[in-house]
Amino acid sequence: MTAVFQLRETIRGALQDTSMKDGMANNNTTSISQARKAVEQLKMEACMDRIKVSKAAADLMAYCDAHIREDPLIVPVPASENPFREKKLFCTIL
Repeated sequence: MTAVFQLRETIRGALQDTSMKDGMANNNTTSISQARKAVEQLKMEACMDRIKVSKAAADLMAYCDAHIREDPLIVPVPASENPFREKKLFCTIL
């Protein structure tokens, strides 16, 4: 319901701006285009399916648990397969 209220207030504000600036056509078109962009954004946000944070956190934890074996930060890459390991030099010149 808040998205509808925001949409209504944005349109109301744009209409007030246009009525206050009758002499400035450029500002009117700018304000109307800004209001249209805001309306489109609010329409997009109003159509989004939302879930509770607790559900999103539980889903994220389940995903991490399911993919734990593929995570190189938890299960290190074997040294023989690591292309970024430091090369050992057997001989150093002083």
